[in-house]
This record gives sequence, C-alpha cells and structure tokens, in this order.
Amino acid sequence: ILLMTFSRRAASEMAKRVERIAGEVLGRDASVIADALSWAGTFHGIGARLLRDYALEIGLDPAFTIHDREDSADLMNLARHELGFSKTEGRFPTKGTCLQIYSRAVNAQTPLGEVLGAVFPWCAGWADQLKELFSAYVEAKQAQNVLDYDDLLLYWAQMATEPEIAAHLSSRFDHVLVDEYQDTNRLQASILTALKPDGSGLTVVGDDAQSIYSFRAAEVRNILDFPKQFARQASIVTLERNYRSTETILAAANAVIGEASERFTKNLWSERRSSEKPLLVSVRDEAEQASYVCQ
Repeated sequence: ILLMTFSRRAASEMAKRVERIAGEVLGRDASVIADALSWAGTFHGIGARLLRDYALEIGLDPAFTIHDREDSADLMNLARHELGFSKTEGRFPTKGTCLQIYSRAVNAQTPLGEVLGAVFPWCAGWADQLKELFSAYVEAKQAQNVLDYDDLLLYWAQMATEPEIAAHLSSRFDHVLVDEYQDTNRLQASILTALKPDGSGLTVVGDDAQSIYSFRAAEVRNILDFPKQFARQASIVTLERNYRSTETILAAANAVIGEASERFTKNLWSERRSSEKPLLVSVRDEAEQASYVCQ
C-alpha cells in the first residue's frame, strides 16, 4: 500500500487509524497491515525514497542532498548575482519571487510565458532573463548534486515515463491511496497516472468544494476529471455526513457550494442541532481574528 498526503503529521495519523482498525478486525494478524503501510508519507517524502532506490538507473547520485525552500532561494540568489541580475537598472524579481515562478512552472507543467502572464504579470518583461537564470539554477543544482522540493516530483514523474521503471514501480504497490486530491497539481496527477495507468488499485479522497490552493498550482480539474480519466470509470463514494459542524452551518455551506458551475453533487448533513445561525464577521487582521474566536 502506498499512502500519500500533504503533511507527515496527516500521513502518520492515517497510518495509526488503519493500524487501530486492523487491530479491531484482525486481532493478532493486524501486523500484516502495519507492515504493508511502510510506504506512507508526503508526495515529496515518498519521491525522495523512490529516487534513492532508482538513482543509479536514472543517472542520479544516490547520495544527493535535498534543499529546503530557504536553501533553494539562496542558490537561486547566487545564480542571480553571478548573472548580474541583482544590479539591473530596473528592479529584477527577488530571489523568493524567482523561486516561486520557477516552482509554479514546474508544478503546473506550464510554459514560463503563460505562468508570467497569468500569475506574475509584473515580471513578464524579464522573461528572457528568467529563462537564463533558471538554466543557471538547474546547472548549479546538478553541479552540487542537489535536488530541490520540485525536483523530487519532477524526477519522479520523468522516471515514471520509462516503461520498464514504470512497470516495476507499479508492481511494488497493489494499492495507491491519495488524500486531499483536490489540492494536487498537474505534476502530481501525472505521477499517479504513470503509477496506475489503468486506474486499478488507485483510490483518491478529496472535496472539490475545498479546493483553495490554486495559488500553489493546485488543479481542481484533477479531482473533477478523475472518474472518467480511465477506460474503466471510477466508482464514486460520496461522504455527506459531517461530524464537526451544526445543521445551520451546513445549510449555509450547501447553499454556497450549490452555486458552483461544476461540482460533484452532494448534500452535507449532520445530527448536531443548533438554532444559532452562522455570522459573517469582518476583522482587521489575524490577531483580531484570533481574539474574536477566543472570546
């Protein structure tokens, strides 16, 4: 079983839930399930493990170092200085902005020009220089045997395009489970398609109405198109019962969700009764918001 989600904490929590349920159902044999969940983690964490496993086959040094966002931004800044872009007459994008642009293009699988036009229009005039910068950044990573977070997905996706490796990868996992699928990007979706091209053994969980990470290149079409993505149409299991909110809150949520131009049909309900209606409260900042919630 390959279980992927968006935080180590969430992956650990789900693994513990499975172990608890397996213990209740299987008793002493529950260890079989626990052993099967050794591949539970984030997309990036799983990607790092697999890349080390297949490093020699794809021409990668298995001793590669992984840069976090801060380290990646510093390396981007070094390349920026070496190319003289930090001393331009006009203000060249900062190292953080450059890294955001690069990451967006990689994860959205979108040409640089389109990314600049749609998300970073104030940087569109620097398109040629950014291409040069990103080439230098990639060369610097390769020279130092470094992968950034985006590379963990990009190398995995490219590795999965090799038929022999893709077949071996797929054979390692009978089931691939993905949580919060509405928050995946195109690159992550391409990885799943390569792992299970016919969809067999692939289960995704998500809520199209909770897709809020488009600014991180999340693509809601991943979940909307999923049922019809494979030759054999996926089964849809709708989870409509809510255990957290009251009926009045869900009534408001259903009314808002119902306005979506495209969605999975669902009607959230709860046994938690309340006569108090939701309030729309405006606050100045996060500190005032926290104070209001506490009061």
